[in-house]
Amino acid sequence: MIARRIVPEILDYLTYFPVVGIVGPRQVGKTTLAKALQKQIRTPSILLDMELEEDVAKLQNAQAYLHSQQEKCVIIDEIQLMPHLFALIRGLVDQDRRPARFMLLGSASPALIRQTSETLAGRIAYIELTPISLSEALSASIDRKTHWFRGGFPNALLAPDGAKSTAWLRNFSQTFLEKDLRAMGYEINLSTLSRLYRMVAHVHGKILNVNMLSQSLGVTHPTTSRYLDILEGGFLIRRLEPYFVNLGKRLVKSPKIYFRDSGLLHYLSAVANYDALQGHPVVGPSWEGYVIEQIYRETSPDWQFYYYRTVAGAEADLVLISPHGTMTCIEIKYSTAPSVAKGFYQSVADLKPARRYVIVPSGDSWMLNADLNICSLETFLTEELEKCV
Repeated sequence: MIARRIVPEILDYLTYFPVVGIVGPRQVGKTTLAKALQKQIRTPSILLDMELEEDVAKLQNAQAYLHSQQEKCVIIDEIQLMPHLFALIRGLVDQDRRPARFMLLGSASPALIRQTSETLAGRIAYIELTPISLSEALSASIDRKTHWFRGGFPNALLAPDGAKSTAWLRNFSQTFLEKDLRAMGYEINLSTLSRLYRMVAHVHGKILNVNMLSQSLGVTHPTTSRYLDILEGGFLIRRLEPYFVNLGKRLVKSPKIYFRDSGLLHYLSAVANYDALQGHPVVGPSWEGYVIEQIYRETSPDWQFYYYRTVAGAEADLVLISPHGTMTCIEIKYSTAPSVAKGFYQSVADLKPARRYVIVPSGDSWMLNADLNICSLETFLTEELEKCV
């Protein structure tokens, strides 16, 4: 098992919160992680999987069963399939708010779960388990090229060969669209959602134009927006919002859209292998999204992520704001000898960030000028990110 960086945080939450929710996409390793945590928490525990009929049967009289297990930490896997349990858990927790009463594993975001369930606000701490990050992969002797091309889903990343990795990604996509969403109760047009899913791969890294997507799909703007919300709530895509500041400039105000897992992006873009990626039109946008996602995975939820673009052409790929308010501007280039565009310098002049970087695939870190650092992604994550706090 590859060591996951969020384990200490989960264990810490379990010492204080009565309910801890571990959310993330399907097949990311939540169940495996929960089983490993069972050996580390002091409270006796029991694991119930809502995809197993025998475990669902135990909850036919859920109140009686859960009350009988009140001395244990009850771990419920795929909780989004049984949203009515939230109201019961809320009542049980209000009767006894001891830490580590429940651990809930879900393949839908808290916002998506809240649409169909009672809220556990004030009783639960959510933490996201992402696909394996670059730092986790490197610690397991998996190189960056493999991680970038295959993505971070364990079964794709650790597959014995590229063909099996691609086959897994294909089956994952089909299962998510054809089974998982319907199991959560969503009324969707499978053909439309499947087309949108693939269309997002073609606009990865670009400014989101919902009207254009709607016209291409032949559906309404609200339908397209709802389907995008579902994909985002399933942890498959990410919308990077623009940075707004009163500078007296005309700013681009639509988000950019990215596939969160680079392996899924490459599968949907029909990229056969890493060498083919080097000459594929998706390579630049893929690298940009990959860098942004890896920085997300190394920071806490109270960091803020934006991009910046003016109508006049000033642009920064990433505007990173730490919990203390420190701003960092980042340009992302898939080149070991990058040329920095005038638009980035203009964005720096507009925003006046404390730090500024150009992140490239590899090579030594060096200063392009007095305050612009060129560094590899690994160097930024391991050495420079802490300076941005």
